[in-house]
Amino acid sequence: MNARIAILAAVAGLTVLGGCRSEGDIVVEQGVGITALRSVCPAVGVPDYTGDVTLFSPADARTADAIDVSAAITNVRSTCDDTGEQVYSSATFDVIATRRDTTAPRTVSLPYYSTVMRGGTSVVAKRIGTVELNFAAGEARAQGSGTAGAVVNRAEATLPADIRERITRRRRAGDQSAAIDPLTEPDVRAAVARATFELLVGFQLTEEQLAYNATR
Repeated sequence: MNARIAILAAVAGLTVLGGCRSEGDIVVEQGVGITALRSVCPAVGVPDYTGDVTLFSPADARTADAIDVSAAITNVRSTCDDTGEQVYSSATFDVIATRRDTTAPRTVSLPYYSTVMRGGTSVVAKRIGTVELNFAAGEARAQGSGTAGAVVNRAEATLPADIRERITRRRRAGDQSAAIDPLTEPDVRAAVARATFELLVGFQLTEEQLAYNATR
């Protein structure tokens, strides 16, 4: 993964689209009245600004009347097999596209990436794929699909026992520890980050395409 995507994935607000729940999951308190389910299965999402792509004709134009093809990732679905020491997660998604000139049949190939991240900043693996969009003559719309996958070691995605105990410990009103959110403690936050994996998918954009998405 190049630097711009790594930074983007680290800071983007993710829409969590999948995962699994099994023995060993915990509910983590995150501030007042907010809980989050933790699992060894990677969360699946599309980072901000990478779920859409726009092609222009001519290529250096940026006006609405110069839009040639526009496409978006949608309908992301995920499954996870966490029965063994290796956790296998897979995702599928659709790409819906429209074009301006419908005169002739046309095939458009759009590259996409899938990446496994740990702790929100560390890239564990990355793969580049291509979605083929086949427009029929006279048709303005086409649809394609893509896939992504991740393999995560269960031990690496599991919180240490002492960290789990500190997070889930029952706290009574009046106790000094009851006023402290364990997730504000640096070592707890670091342990949670190390055990957190994400499977991210998005279009493999050029610098110009990424800038267009971020500023439009």
